[in-house]
Amino acid sequence: MSGPCREVVTLQLGHYSNFVGTHWWNLQDASLSYDPEDQLGEIQSDVVFREGQTRGGHVTYTPRLIAMDLKGSLRTLRQEGNLYDAGKDTTAVTWEGSLLMHKESPISKNPFLEDLDKLDGEILAKGFPAAGSLRVDTVNSRLAQVQKAYRLEGDVKVWSDFLRIHLHPRTISVIHQYNHDGEAHRLEAFGQGEALLQGPVLEELEDKLHFFIEECDYLQGFQVLCDIADGFAGLGSKVTEMLQDSYSGKGILTWGIAPVSHRDSSPVKNLYHMLNCTLATAELANHSSFFCPLTLRGGLGRRPSSPTTFPHLNFDPSLWFHSSAVLALALDALTVPYRLRNNSVPMWQMADSLAVSGRKVVAAYGAVPFPMMHGSSLPDALSACSDALPWKPLSACPEPGDRQCYSQWATLKGFEDQRLISSLAPGTEPASPLHSLHSGEDVLSSYIGSFYPSAPLALQLVSTPSKLTPPFPQIFRQSLDPQGFLQSQAPPFGSPAPLVKSVPVMTSLQSGPAIGTWLSELHRAASAFDIRRVAPSFLSQGPEMADYEEAMEQLGLMARCYRDSSGGTNRSSSEESDD
Repeated sequence: MSGPCREVVTLQLGHYSNFVGTHWWNLQDASLSYDPEDQLGEIQSDVVFREGQTRGGHVTYTPRLIAMDLKGSLRTLRQEGNLYDAGKDTTAVTWEGSLLMHKESPISKNPFLEDLDKLDGEILAKGFPAAGSLRVDTVNSRLAQVQKAYRLEGDVKVWSDFLRIHLHPRTISVIHQYNHDGEAHRLEAFGQGEALLQGPVLEELEDKLHFFIEECDYLQGFQVLCDIADGFAGLGSKVTEMLQDSYSGKGILTWGIAPVSHRDSSPVKNLYHMLNCTLATAELANHSSFFCPLTLRGGLGRRPSSPTTFPHLNFDPSLWFHSSAVLALALDALTVPYRLRNNSVPMWQMADSLAVSGRKVVAAYGAVPFPMMHGSSLPDALSACSDALPWKPLSACPEPGDRQCYSQWATLKGFEDQRLISSLAPGTEPASPLHSLHSGEDVLSSYIGSFYPSAPLALQLVSTPSKLTPPFPQIFRQSLDPQGFLQSQAPPFGSPAPLVKSVPVMTSLQSGPAIGTWLSELHRAASAFDIRRVAPSFLSQGPEMADYEEAMEQLGLMARCYRDSSGGTNRSSSEESDD
């Protein structure tokens, strides 16, 4: 059934989180319908977008977003944006005293931003379109006509280098105490981030929060994307604690974002990254409705295993521009349940079904893209991968080998015109039990239930795919067609990969014993050395030793919540040693 719009406020804390967020917002922008009378779209865009108006009276649509980053992270993007320049008072102010002028060369823009500026200029020169279809539809269609297949891998330094949407003037918050690049004034430790949320930073955040929240008719909660490998982990801990204290009863879904690698890695910095991830897991889980790490790293320790790979993607995991695009595609499906126009599930209900008995850490898995052949059916696709689930880990937590799971949310997004059930002629024997079922929900439920026979399962099937418009990186193999489906025939050797314009994605959010093993291993890695001797500078900036020990104790207790209560032996050697 259709219900009232349940608005969500998004917070992006950190440079890599803004990389993931920028890709995610670009995906929303590509398929966004601005017609308030349109009830056909499956995704209700105004859950995360807000309607506004410029000083000239033109209707605008901008994300309900607060993005926090460090000095030097914007490059060519103005902090207040330029969307509301139209109609702005530009009366010159004269100054009769002496002037000293300093001239600085502007930062050059990459080809995509140059084309975007040209299209914006053409639209502004012709006047704004009618209210309800401002700018984006026109820009999208023009970019689709250009289809340059931008190769920005060497040009993207910051997230604003590939931002295609306009932001509200209250969206961006720059923390001027720290630099996002360079050797000096770096936000590297958890305690530095904790200390930030006071004074002007706190006042600015509260002002922006109140602005976005007060205009909501029915605020369902917050989705927080937070870097967990640097000092933003501490800032995110304080921000989520503030949200929990001020907006109790609202959903706070926190996604802890970590890149595969950092440009300036060293043994000491890798140790800092692990400690930040460890403290972030304990604190963010404590202050959120649930906490889900999102990363393609093979683990959050100092020596992780190989990064996650996908059979139909060809990407460089060390490039933030690439890895963040994969996580954004997964996030687009993971967040579907509370963004639907009909039959949406409130954030708190989704969290309550997963975070039971203190198990507030969940793991994400994804099939990016979902391997479905064009013209086939869902039973055909699932039968082709019947020996193993099609998804890969997105939380540095391996797939449980014992098929145990406490609860699960699964989403299939983007099957479009493909058949969800098999078309059987009368008297024809079904190729598998899946081919005899009569709805897509039954097919997917039966398939996942064969791997997790006793776990509660919630499903969402959405036909709308994730639309990939420029400058989304072309990281797809030749096995895919432009709609992201598998090609029935292999392309000729040496032929260029097609320009993929959309992809189907399947994701899973799980709570199960495997997370307890993962938490125990993280706890053991951080407890294996004396932090006062090995990393005294980490503690010198906070937290206090007593607070650090308390957080480690919380992490150990959290891991025990996931132990199999059925009398099984699903316990690792690290969990045994915790006893």
